[in-house]
Amino acid sequence: MSYSQTRGRARDLGIHIGVLPTGKHNAITDVGNVTVGQATLREGQNIRTGVTVVLPDTGNLFQHKIPAAIFVGNGFGKLAGSTQVQELGNLETPIALTNTLNVTTAMEALIEYTLNQPGNENIQSVNALVGETNDGYLNDIRGRHLRKEHVWQALKNAKAGPVEEGCVGAGTGTVCFGFKGGIGTASRKFPAHLGGYSVGVLVQTNFGGVLEINGAPVGKDLNQFYLSDQLKDRADGSCMIVVATDAPLDSRNLERLAKRAFLGLGKTGGIASNGSGDYVIAFSTAPGLRVKHDSKEPTQTVTLLRNDAMSGLFMAAIEATEEAIINSLFQANTTEGRDGHKIEALPLERVLPILKKYNMVKGDR
Repeated sequence: MSYSQTRGRARDLGIHIGVLPTGKHNAITDVGNVTVGQATLREGQNIRTGVTVVLPDTGNLFQHKIPAAIFVGNGFGKLAGSTQVQELGNLETPIALTNTLNVTTAMEALIEYTLNQPGNENIQSVNALVGETNDGYLNDIRGRHLRKEHVWQALKNAKAGPVEEGCVGAGTGTVCFGFKGGIGTASRKFPAHLGGYSVGVLVQTNFGGVLEINGAPVGKDLNQFYLSDQLKDRADGSCMIVVATDAPLDSRNLERLAKRAFLGLGKTGGIASNGSGDYVIAFSTAPGLRVKHDSKEPTQTVTLLRNDAMSGLFMAAIEATEEAIINSLFQANTTEGRDGHKIEALPLERVLPILKKYNMVKGDR
């Protein structure tokens, strides 16, 4: 088989990461009610940016908040709204991912979106959750080209099913392991006798280290890795990770789940360098856990998964995160941007033979 023109998701090319089965679309949208929307800004020579939104629910999230948690792998970044999520353990707006200098724009857009939803006419406080990575190498980040209308477009167009990956949305201008990064996603699905739960992950990759794919030392074999002659100084960036599940978890166990997602980043060779802001946002869409905004009941009774039942979900989060990161690389294309800067896509024509050498490709490809 010729690899010269081949690009696709990891599984399309015979790379099966982990042991657990995937969901139908192998995407964060395999978790019920979760939708993803994106707006991509690719204009002229210098604009390579965008926004990606994750909606845990298509209804009024502010009035019916869901359990959520944050894990900070390395805090050199801007995850606006995170402290309230950590304090109260719930999420009340969609999640937006964009570039570093457009966090405030995305916040304003989410706030206006929430204020304008029917039933929210009297609310006077909104905690918008917005994460970022710095796409300034390929994008004119100082121009702050993202507008509220772009965020609203992403929210309006959010849908279930397959999720576009690679150089789209918030991943349009990102760089990962010295190659073109972007948006990636994956999921895991448990059989009915194990609860039937789903875990889905979406990533915005913009970080460095020594790339490994399914355990194979790809970065080393390509001689392109942090502290190599080619990438002496290129390890900083950031990675945003969103983990969704329909398992009945409160914020405490969602934080534990988020910590395991960070292990998935480590399995790809990411090192959470000094200048890399690496965050995980985890939430549950399980019915019966929602917190009504204006409830007059002083107590709430919920059914939660026991701690002893968490290990499978931990494994799912690790596998899905690892695969989502690899998908972001496999799906991204070579991109030229600001001031003529150019980042090559991961060279699959070289990578796939390396993976085959280490027996990491299934079938005769």
